[in-house]
Order: sequence, then C-alpha cells, then structure tokens
Amino acid sequence: MPNPFFQFKQFVVYHDKCAMKVGTDGVLAGAWTRVENARRMLDIGTGSGLIALMLAQRNTTASIVAVDIDEGAVVQARENVERSPWKHRIEVCREDIRHVPEDWGTFDVIVSNPPYFVEDVKCPQRQRNTARHTDDLDFEALLSAVARLLSDCGTFSVILPAAAAADFIALALGKGLFLSRQTWVHPREELAAKRVLMAFGRNPLPETEVTHLVIESSVRHVYTPEFENLARPFYLAL
Repeated sequence: MPNPFFQFKQFVVYHDKCAMKVGTDGVLAGAWTRVENARRMLDIGTGSGLIALMLAQRNTTASIVAVDIDEGAVVQARENVERSPWKHRIEVCREDIRHVPEDWGTFDVIVSNPPYFVEDVKCPQRQRNTARHTDDLDFEALLSAVARLLSDCGTFSVILPAAAAADFIALALGKGLFLSRQTWVHPREELAAKRVLMAFGRNPLPETEVTHLVIESSVRHVYTPEFENLARPFYLAL
C-alpha cells in the first residue's frame, strides 16, 4: 500500500484524501517560484497544500491563501497546514478561483500547478478528473483569474507540460501578462524537456530569462547538482 504521507525537512504532507499525490511538479513549482519581498501569496489548486507549505517555509512573513474546488483536497490541506509550523499564516479555502469575492484583493505572488490533461479519455473518478483535466479550470479561465488577482508588481508562476508552453504564453499575453522567466525541465540530459516552469508579470521585460534544468544524471535516480540545490531545503535525503 502506498505511503499516505511524504515527509519533508520541516513539514509533513498527507495525500491519502487527495486525487493528486505529492510529486516532482509540485516540488518544482514551490521551490522555483521567487517569493522575496512578497506580503501576500496565493496557491491556486492547492491539493494537499504542498506548494503553500513550501512558500511559507521560504518566505517567513507573508500570508498565504490556498484554494481548491475539491472538498477532499481542502480537508487534507487544512489538516496538513494545522500540523505545520505556519498554521497561522496559511488560510485554506474551498473556492472556485473563477468566482472569488472582490474583497480578496490582490497578491504579490500567485502559483499554480494546474490541471492540464485535455485528452478525451478520462478516468472514472470525478475527483481525479478535476485535479488532472482542464474541464473545470481551463487555461483561459486560470489566466483571467490571475489577471484580476495579481498585484501591479506581482509575479504569477506555473508549471505545465512543455508542449503547452506556446499556447499558454499567447493566452497570457492576451490577458496583459508577459513572460519574464522560463525554465525547461528535462528528466535526464539526453531527453527533451517534459515540463516548463514559467513566470509572468504585468510589465514586459527587454529579455526573458531562459534556463534549463535536468532532474536526473545519466545514472537513474541520481539527481543532478542543479536539482539538488533547488530541492535541498525540502528533501530529507539531500
């Protein structure tokens, strides 16, 4: 039976009530996002609460709102936050991000590891479909919400399949959000990028910062120094 929790250095994440389990995508998004000087941060589609907890560890003063539409995920995230050292700074809400109240105000950092599978064949479990597929929150709806909620100098960070990058960038531009930073994530050096990390802001920059990150070396299950540096504050084994 799979382990119902994942132990990090400063917190533990149970994921037995969530459709989507703790994985590399969430860890990458939580570790890669720049959080310096942020006062308010928002995690869209929080699931187990992993990214919100990582943001709280990295920025020791900001308040964080974590939202999810799934009741089971919200219950799980609240339990994980309550066990953490940052329970007084993280608020977990069951909300449809497309219809959040106006009085929420704006956020300096918004992060999302969104649903991105758009194929026709779906699993029979409704909860897992909501977490994995774009029917409940497509990219345009996500970007519309971000455009409403991002502060003037704020940053929106997202992790997606590499193949979705061009379409997402074009949609973001239509919402007045400009790509400022992009990291292509390769499983191994000899393999094409499978994921892409992207950061957007309201103001266009003269040049986009583009980098590449390789997760594993040529030896399977041996991380590269670059990935180790990113994950070291969180992974017990590093």
